[in-house]
Amino acid sequence: MDNNSRYGIGRVISPKGVLPQAATRLDNNMVISDDEILVDVKTLNIDSASFTQIAEVCHNNLQAIGDMVLSIVKERGKMQNPVTGSGGMFLGKVNQVGKALDIDLKPGDEIASLVSLSLTPLRIDRIKSIHPEKDQIDIEGQAILFASGIYAKIPNDLPSSLVLAALDVAGAPAQTAKLVKKGDTVLVIGASGKSGLLVSYQAKKSAGPEGKVIGIINDIRQLEDLQSINACDEIIKGDATNPLEIYEKVLSANGNEKVDVTINVVNVPNTEMTSILPTKDDGTVYFFSMATSFAKAALGAEGIACEATMIIGNGYTAGHADLTMDLFRESRTLYDIFMQRYGSGE
Repeated sequence: MDNNSRYGIGRVISPKGVLPQAATRLDNNMVISDDEILVDVKTLNIDSASFTQIAEVCHNNLQAIGDMVLSIVKERGKMQNPVTGSGGMFLGKVNQVGKALDIDLKPGDEIASLVSLSLTPLRIDRIKSIHPEKDQIDIEGQAILFASGIYAKIPNDLPSSLVLAALDVAGAPAQTAKLVKKGDTVLVIGASGKSGLLVSYQAKKSAGPEGKVIGIINDIRQLEDLQSINACDEIIKGDATNPLEIYEKVLSANGNEKVDVTINVVNVPNTEMTSILPTKDDGTVYFFSMATSFAKAALGAEGIACEATMIIGNGYTAGHADLTMDLFRESRTLYDIFMQRYGSGE
């Protein structure tokens, strides 16, 4: 199996010579080669930054949102928002496994993709329903996973709707587990959202009782959920696009000290300096949000002479799916919140 086949380069229509994620159009013909997997897709979990941008442009009109998604997939052969560049992931059942693949997967297995829709050949036959509160779209359609594509089988002890919602952001709590050390002070920007709850919980778990977690929220309606998981020592309501406001509030909540680690999981742009300003020069800033601008972060840090280590969010880290699923097995409260927000009552 050569790399052209393994990484799906043969599916690239334009421009030639790039990998599928960078392509502007993929071949979404659903006749698979020997090293591809065909999946009947049930639900698309659209990246939060992408769904937010589409919803804003469409003035939250569901018909318009659906039409825009159909248009993107028709034009690109994949679900990749041309503004944010991001995609999401899908939930579906395996239809066919290429005969060259020696994997533990068979037709009928229910899986969640762990690679972005921005590089996944996709065909949508019909949009069945749209769930803006979940960033999810139920469809009839099919998708293709390449040999390099990763996926997770839906575990028997957790509902598929919960698994889909959580695995879309599984890289965030897994990276948090790697970055946060015992005794660290951690700032979570967007602490009450989907990824924010998981990150806050893992941050407290990793920092331990001697550490401190400060959560930033902008929606007071989600305060109770965040409080209930007992992850944040301090919760601040503020506008993440206002760096000076957040900087002052963080210092006030932290004894006039900056934090060791900042994790940004918001889904709106212009929060780069809000992340950098409150972080120690020898600290770490982790940008998980797909709304992050590399140029704004790099040049902004330079402009205030900050040499904190800045990490671009990677949706994949080894063991991220298992770590995230284990958080729900460990915390019934976290499980209940996700089921209330993203579950389907299955």
